Amino acid sequence: MGTVVSIELADELPESDLSGFVDMTCAWLHEVDGRFSTYKPDSEVCRLRDGTLNLADASPDLRLVLDRCADLWRDTDGYFDAYAGGSLDPSGYVKGWSVEVASERLAAAGSRRHFLSAGGDIRMRGAGPGGRPWRVGVRHPFEADKLAWVLSLTDGAVATSGTYERGAHVFDPRTGKPAAGLRSVTVVGPDLAVADAYATAALAMGEGGLAWLAKRVADGYESAAVTDDGRAFTSPGLPVAA
Repeated sequence: MGTVVSIELADELPESDLSGFVDMTCAWLHEVDGRFSTYKPDSEVCRLRDGTLNLADASPDLRLVLDRCADLWRDTDGYFDAYAGGSLDPSGYVKGWSVEVASERLAAAGSRRHFLSAGGDIRMRGAGPGGRPWRVGVRHPFEADKLAWVLSLTDGAVATSGTYERGAHVFDPRTGKPAAGLRSVTVVGPDLAVADAYATAALAMGEGGLAWLAKRVADGYESAAVTDDGRAFTSPGLPVAA
């Protein structure tokens, strides 16, 4: 998946159960990496791109992801585009989706209090250690040793997309040029896959993404953003820690 994943379990359960939860989560994420990697020639995504795999023969997970990407392309007026780079790359959806599914599987297995983080995409359930809400620091996009916001929540997802670490990796699909106008976008909501896609789409929109994000509040998605010239914006319900 091209990133580091961390798992924190706050469940008061036997060590053997917690260890099993970690093993189950890692196995799932490795399965996702093997299927969706754009770097492994034998992955389903690469075989679909080079024509050695027909979509009809693809796994249910791959077909589901492509359907969701198509839905998000419509929902974002084309700014979330799995083909923005010229060939199929659903990574902008897969990372958030895979962690969301991992959290669902943990909950089904009995973990009611956990925190999963994958390269800036975070999904948490229940209360954190000591019964307190989980706290999430959003990195300052201009000063790496500082935080722009600290969020506090028990159930939900946090996704951040920005240009300050990986450079120009998000493109405006209408111009084909690197996204400009916003340096960092954070979206908080009930589903990590959607929050991640929304953050990416808003970054691609540039400053026009601010108005678009404001409309997502009605669907339960709050946001925070910093422009290229350092201005900061937040939606009214952003769960900022007291």
